[in-house]
Amino acid sequence: HSSPALFDALACASAASIGQFNPQNLANTAWAFATAGHSSPELFDALARASAASIGQFNSQDLANTAWAFATAGHSSPALFDALARASAASIGQFNSQHLANTAWAFA
Repeated sequence: HSSPALFDALACASAASIGQFNPQNLANTAWAFATAGHSSPELFDALARASAASIGQFNSQDLANTAWAFATAGHSSPALFDALARASAASIGQFNSQHLANTAWAFA
């Protein structure tokens, strides 16, 4: 069900409280907005900064979902993708087949 007004409100509230988000919250928020196709550049900029700053705490699913979400949304964030690449390479042994496929697609 599409609700642009709700997603606009969620984007504002999320961006304002991004410092309270853990890695799963960051990844899930990016995934939700990308899946919904709701453009929110300010939110994605905040998600990118917060994700890059806490990338060492991301598990394999957080890494894969974040990469997929940013690629799907078409939101460019070179610093985030550099951090995602380093963290993914360092923990590649923990990736399952879905994480591998999503990450490969996001970086293609």
